Formats: sequence, structure tokens, C-alpha cells
Amino acid sequence: MSEMEPKYKRVLLKLSGEALAGEKGQGLDFPTVENICRSIKKAADSGAQIGIVVGGGNFWRGRSSTSSDRARADHIGMLATTMNALAVADVLESMGAVVRVQTAITMQQVAEPFILGKALRHLEKNRIVIFGCGTGNPFFSTDSAAALRAAELKANIILKATMVDGIYDKDPKKFHDAVKYDVITYHEVLVKRLQVMDSAAAAICTENNIPIIVFNLDRPDNIYDAVMGKTVGTLVTKHRDS
Repeated sequence: MSEMEPKYKRVLLKLSGEALAGEKGQGLDFPTVENICRSIKKAADSGAQIGIVVGGGNFWRGRSSTSSDRARADHIGMLATTMNALAVADVLESMGAVVRVQTAITMQQVAEPFILGKALRHLEKNRIVIFGCGTGNPFFSTDSAAALRAAELKANIILKATMVDGIYDKDPKKFHDAVKYDVITYHEVLVKRLQVMDSAAAAICTENNIPIIVFNLDRPDNIYDAVMGKTVGTLVTKHRDS
């Protein structure tokens, strides 16, 4: 493999809504979105096929945003992810990337419905595919959606972009003696309650043997580096020796 070839040919990138808000903390911070998209396009230009699942926490935090019914709150959150998906698509397209947005809830005036066969064809044609609306069902997180889409697309890796530079044994923002893991298993993540992903997402990744790299988006080029196989963040696998 040459230095310029991606280590992971097909990638599922999970972008949180908070990451798109930058220092503003809510809404969209377009300089931040542009920096993230620049790294995504660089990875795509290297030959990697990229699918993206976006969260919606920069607009809506589910039940913490309201006292409404959980299912309805989750549906509002799905609409928030669609706004983020369209924004990321717009910025990527302005950079010359070819992008398709697919949503798990049909809204054909603004996006394609999620159809696995079409998503696979888009990836094979080196189009970036952005998935909105999570799984399309309430009670499932966008982390679960990322795991589900990765399994459906037969992705080689899930890249989870967060606000910390990996997984620690405790909150590094609260504890100066927090220890970072270079490699950890899904089982350890759940047993130690490290809050990296929910149990549904972990189950999908474990059953389909899909590794995850958890890393910091403070340096957006970590996306490109991870795709190319450079060591960033923490690797989560089914077995430590995998």
C-alpha cells in the first residue's frame, strides 16, 4: 500500500451536532464546518468511500430540550439531523465534492430516501453520502444509526469524532489523573460504563466486528489521518489482538 492510499477503503464517519457548532455551542459555526469538510474531502480524494451520519445536538437535545413525549422529541431531533446533513452537504459541494443526502424519514423534496442499494452505488462512484434522521425510529441514538449504517454498508471502520482525544478511564476534564486507552474492547467499554456508545450500537459493532476509532475534532485533519491509518485517538475492537 502506497503512502497516499487510504488504509480504510470504506468509512462511516459519525459527526456529532455539537462538533458542527464549534465554540458557539449551538447552531452551526460555518468556519468550523468548513474545516471539518476540508478534511473529509481530502480523505475522499485519497480514494476512501465515505458515508457520514450526523447528530442533531446543536439544535435539539431530545427530552432534555423539552418535557414532551419521548417519541415526539426524538422525531424533532431527526429533523435537526437533517438540517445538519444539508449544511454539511452544501459546504462539501462548494469544495467540489459530489454529495448525496439520504434520510431515514422520507422528505423527497430535500433529500433521497435511504435505500441501501442506492447508497452503495453512490459510494462506489466515489460520492460522499450523508445520512440524516438516525435510524428513522424513536428510542435509538445516532450512534446506533452510525453502527447500523456501517454494518449495512460493510464499512471497514467507524470514525467517531468527539470533543476529547480518545477514551479515558474517567472524565479527563474533571480528573487530571485520567488515563487514556490506546486500544479497548466493546465489552470493556460497556462494563466500565465509559459512555462511548450505547449498548445497541456496541452490540451491532460487536456482532459485525466493526472497529471504531474515537478521536478529537479540535484538529479536523484527524479525520484524514485516521482514514490513512495514522494513530489517532482510541481504537475500539471486538478483541484487543484484532
